[in-house]
Amino acid sequence: MPFSPQAYRPAAALLSLGQGFYDPVEAADFPQARLRFRNDCAAAEVGLSELTDDEWCAHFGRFVAMPGTLPQPLALRYHGHQFRHYNPEIGDGRGFTFAQLRDARGRLMDLGTKGSGTTPWSRFGDGRLTLKGGVREVLASEMLEALNVATSRSFSLIETGEALHRGDEPSPTRSAVLVRLSHGHVRIGSFQRLAYLRDEAGLRALTGYVLRELYGEDSDDPIRLLDLVVARTATLAAGYMAAGFVHGVLNSDNINVTGESFDYGPWRFAPTWDPGFVAAYFDEGGLYAFGRQPEAIHWDVMQLAASLRLIADSEPLIAALERFAERYQPAIAAAMLWRLGVTPRGPAEDRALVQVVERAMRRTGVALERFFWDAFGGTLPASYADDWEEVRAALASYQPRTSRNHPYWQGGPCSMLIDEVEAIWAAIDRDDDWGPFDAKVAAIRAMGQALA
Repeated sequence: MPFSPQAYRPAAALLSLGQGFYDPVEAADFPQARLRFRNDCAAAEVGLSELTDDEWCAHFGRFVAMPGTLPQPLALRYHGHQFRHYNPEIGDGRGFTFAQLRDARGRLMDLGTKGSGTTPWSRFGDGRLTLKGGVREVLASEMLEALNVATSRSFSLIETGEALHRGDEPSPTRSAVLVRLSHGHVRIGSFQRLAYLRDEAGLRALTGYVLRELYGEDSDDPIRLLDLVVARTATLAAGYMAAGFVHGVLNSDNINVTGESFDYGPWRFAPTWDPGFVAAYFDEGGLYAFGRQPEAIHWDVMQLAASLRLIADSEPLIAALERFAERYQPAIAAAMLWRLGVTPRGPAEDRALVQVVERAMRRTGVALERFFWDAFGGTLPASYADDWEEVRAALASYQPRTSRNHPYWQGGPCSMLIDEVEAIWAAIDRDDDWGPFDAKVAAIRAMGQALA
């Protein structure tokens, strides 16, 4: 029995919403299924770590249905604002929800795909994913998880043996299918679609589904839903900032209502604390620049509030929405103190520390990963001189939250800058050498253990 009887807890909650929310689809029939990455840490949490590699490829490369969960893949329907322009023609165009499972904590988890073939929402796309895109998503999600950011987890990456042509990278290039483990795939754009269609019954049904299945609340109150989403997304925005992460495409169809980050395309980690740093070459106006991410996420949540006006009064929706800033401030303090490895002292003192640290990082142009590595535990090395005295003074009253005994602290900081990503891909592309990729994943996980 490859499915652990104690840990494998299949579910099919999505079916309760009915066919108006999704389209049954079939996966592409790929020429090959060559396993490149399997996340056994995540698999153990949903009872799938005992699968052999052949069984793994059958389920996550050929998409053989698993017992007790969805009988066939479902492509979800949604709309969304893309760079502030509303698009009613989108949906799962190269992915689908393949299965639902309960994790070790009892949370409902989706196994969703990227690059699994065309759907009714593919428009003119081929429904495929480049192997490079899959490698990048694994690296992004592993790094964010290690940095304590709520994120989907890259569950599986399988090379599929097709030659893909893309306009923005050398072609032909290798193909892959990615599976991610995520706490739901319901997006703000899922609500926007129903509001666009004036579907009050659908909005109420989706509100109840999210509250019951994803938040564990016996409620169908849209005000309560918005309040929870405001809190989770404010925490996500703070996590991005403390991690130095730039998602690149914070469209409303890329914001999960559980506040979990997902769908990594043109992401980058900022080398320095530069609010204007952008990840996507096509973001010419800097709409989703590093320093504008909290604003961008807040704007997306505004679209959720606007959608819920069809089934709720405006006044309490506005009141819930306006709490974003008051949720963000303690969240950024908590996230920054976590990265600094110190124990919080109190709201006012913690906010003051964050402000002096941000000022110093911006003024000096210090390498972010180097600074957080050096400062972990609250003690700045002597090499941080004049420009850092204010930070040193602010840190003096803080206590470390954990020791630096882990072997990670004997080396140097683990970073994930674009040159490193390109070098990892070049080894795979040129020589099919997965050694640097495997080594980086191991280093990221070691960093995560040390920080935790």
